Amino acid sequence: MAAMILSPYLGFDGQCEEAFRFYQTVLNGQITAMIPFGETPAASAMPADKQNAIVHARMEFGGNVLMGGDAPPGVHTGTKGVCISLVINDEAEAERVFTALAEGGTIQMPFAQTFWAHRFGMATDRFGTPWMVNCETAA
Repeated sequence: MAAMILSPYLGFDGQCEEAFRFYQTVLNGQITAMIPFGETPAASAMPADKQNAIVHARMEFGGNVLMGGDAPPGVHTGTKGVCISLVINDEAEAERVFTALAEGGTIQMPFAQTFWAHRFGMATDRFGTPWMVNCETAA
């Protein structure tokens, strides 16, 4: 059987580069691709003010890959029906990540003890991406 890898792909409305620079810092990641529309064959189809929008971004962190891009003008619909789930088994690190992701966003469930986890929280970041941070065991 062929190996399969699941990599979330996030859609943005012009904030992809800013979001990925933020995620790189929060998740201690490395951006391995950040391609603007203006550097692709699609450049001629994009308005002049959208040439720097990102057609594709890729970031690696902790053995994971997160990808994303800016939607063409008028196409972005926001994130619906999905959350990006992070499992971090160090309580201090989990709390740091949750706090950073929630800053400027909306907390749906504060970072606290639950019946299934030592700590868990849900927040939508300032870019509209919903996150769940789960710390399953005590440090």
